[in-house]
Amino acid sequence: MSVTYGYIRVSSIEQNEARQLLELAAYGIDPINIYMDKLSGKDFNRPEYQKLKRRLRPNDLLVVKSIDRLGRNYVDIQEEWRIITKVIKADILILDMPLLDTRKDKDLIGTLIADIVLQLLSYVAQTERENIRQRQAEGIAAAKLRGVHLGRRANPLPDGFEEVYARWLRGELTRKEAAAALGISVNQFDWLKKKCRPPRTD
Repeated sequence: MSVTYGYIRVSSIEQNEARQLLELAAYGIDPINIYMDKLSGKDFNRPEYQKLKRRLRPNDLLVVKSIDRLGRNYVDIQEEWRIITKVIKADILILDMPLLDTRKDKDLIGTLIADIVLQLLSYVAQTERENIRQRQAEGIAAAKLRGVHLGRRANPLPDGFEEVYARWLRGELTRKEAAAALGISVNQFDWLKKKCRPPRTD
């Protein structure tokens, strides 16, 4: 008996998978047969997808909302499509593109049309991924030009650090005395002074 499976992918934990889930549920797929990854579509090294692929048997059906939810790498999409339909001999349905339904039009013309559509949509999916990466890089570069700090902010030096550090350099204070004067631990003082110059032993 054939089984219908659904696959959902969102690019990050913050993204909402509700729309894809609703469409798969509306198609009548049992929730127990729906697999979801919260990972990039750059490749197919995704745990839930790989688990789903191992479950597929001949004449099973894999339903995905759109081709970019399956993946965003042109070559990899073509190869995964080939493995599922030719090697495993399961079927695939892309809900947003009814032409991509391997259950119907299996004659030569139907297969040719489906292959052309698949290649086109795979190309669009990869191009969009590359555009997203370019926009991110441009946004980071623009933010840096505006002086916007990206990433973790450096911890500010404790009040009076420069003066205490200078006294330690002159040998007027030990590490322990310098740390006590700043209200920090000796280890913290060691870490801070390493940022200024190579450590010195008392």
